[in-house]
Amino acid sequence: MALDPSVFPVHVSRYICEERSLGVNPPGPAFVGFEVRACGWSLPEQHLRHVEKDVLIPKIMREKARERCSEQVQDFTKCCKDSGVLMVVKCRKENSALKDCLTSYYKDPAFYEECKMEYLKEREEFRRTGIPTKKRLQKLPTSM
Repeated sequence: MALDPSVFPVHVSRYICEERSLGVNPPGPAFVGFEVRACGWSLPEQHLRHVEKDVLIPKIMREKARERCSEQVQDFTKCCKDSGVLMVVKCRKENSALKDCLTSYYKDPAFYEECKMEYLKEREEFRRTGIPTKKRLQKLPTSM
């Protein structure tokens, strides 16, 4: 019986392929008697999973939009700190300016595509190196 890696998540099929290349049988009862015939990434490079479309790319969009609307964010933050409990009433103008700025980016298809391409580039780099972007960007400890 042959196991098709495309039915498993990418990390599982990659693990199976790496183990098979070393001549080791995949672990676990689910893999007993199975044989891997095709290895490599089973998902096309441009394919986006549901979680990527609805969670990960919008997260990048929020971060970039906050950077681009930093003036409105600072104004709203300052107003909230100065107003205390009455911020709901006193900071309406700053809040609406911030919402307008952020919403303009969220609704922009070109901005979505920009963030999508950034995500795909990060994902490709992760698949190539196996190191997440956060860890790759951290400085290596220096010896004393």
